[in-house]
This record gives sequence, C-alpha cells and structure tokens, in this order.
Amino acid sequence: MGPAATAEFYAKLIRRTPVTRDQDHLRVAIWADPTVPDRVGAVLGGTTDPYPAMLEGARRLRDLGATVAVMPCHTAHVFLPALVGDSGLRFLDMVGETVAELERRDGAAGGIGLLGTRATLASGLYQNRLRAERFDVVLPQETTQWQVDLAIKKVKQGNPRAAGQHLDNAVRAMARTDASTIVLACTELPLAARHLTPAGGPELLDPTDLLADAVIRECRGTPPATDGYRAG
Repeated sequence: MGPAATAEFYAKLIRRTPVTRDQDHLRVAIWADPTVPDRVGAVLGGTTDPYPAMLEGARRLRDLGATVAVMPCHTAHVFLPALVGDSGLRFLDMVGETVAELERRDGAAGGIGLLGTRATLASGLYQNRLRAERFDVVLPQETTQWQVDLAIKKVKQGNPRAAGQHLDNAVRAMARTDASTIVLACTELPLAARHLTPAGGPELLDPTDLLADAVIRECRGTPPATDGYRAG
C-alpha cells in the first residue's frame, strides 16, 4: 500500500512477464489508495482501523472483474484472512509464497533472518509459518530494528539512497548472526536494497519477486522471466 512499493511491484510484473509485444502483458487493475490508515500503528497500538478501507478497495477490484488479487504489503497480510472472506476475491499470499520458496531451496537449511516493520514481526506472520516448517528464525536486535525503521521511513520520504545506508547497517548486523538468508519482509526494503554496499554474507530474498512470479504462473501458466535484479 506504499505508493513507491506499489509502482515497483507493477514494474516487476511487467519485467518478469515473458512477452514479445504489448498485447502479451497481463490485464491489471491497480487500486492505490495512500489514505488507507497506517497498518503498523493499527497492529501495534490499535490506532485507526485500516480494514474498512482495504475491504472497500478489494470490492472495487472485484467489481472491475478482477479474478486474482495481491497486496504488495507485508503488514497488510495480517488482515488477509478476513479480506478473503469478506471480499469474495481470491488473493495470492506473499508470505505463503516466500515460505514455499525457502522450502524448495537446497541452501535454506540455515537460519532465516527477518527484516520488516515492527508490526509484521510482532504479528508472527513469518515466524509461525517458518517454525512450522522447522526453520530457525533470526529476528533483529533493537538497534538493528531501528535501522530498519529508518530505512523504511526514508523510502517513504522519497530518499531510497539514504534508506540504503540504514538497510546496509541492518544487513551487516544480521550477517553477524547465523542467518543464511534474510527475507526483506517489508515492500519498501527492496527499493533501499538497490543502494546497498556490495558485500558477502547472507542472501537477501525479496518476496515481491516471488509474488510477481506467482501472479504470472496463475494468469499465464508460463514460467516467469527474470528482471535482472537479485539482492544479496
């Protein structure tokens, strides 16, 4: 639901769809509503409930004829079960796609680090599913989380380069743990990741790549292309 993350997700969908002409692309309706109340504040502190606005958006997409829907926002997935039931739309699950990808990977036996909003981590969205599949989960220390908070904030303020500096600090801190893969569990973080200082360490996994691929498989039944960007 962040505007920059929404635009980036659509760009990924375009780049990753195998095409030879305009008409080969998917038909897409985007409901981008930046006035939806803050999801983080609602999950952590019971501030204004974003769910009515989210449901209204989903119903508008349904009325436009959408048959598959996605939310390129991790924290919003806290509301996904209710949204599926109340909207009648079929949603693809970004968290589920990420866990399934980690299960498929031979090298995902080490700890899985999570970087995301405080609400995403507090909700257990990723931890519960990963631990159910016997993954060890590595969460950031408070000083590291503060760097993540700043990275997200800087992207939202239109300064991804400064965001990259904060994310770089967080990734380097996580590299000192036993995490072999770090999930960028906030859709602003991949925008910051473009400005990371090249270094070795854990692989960075971008769930929005996986979500775009899932849309392509669902709608086209063909393997996705690569957009040429892999963090890590």
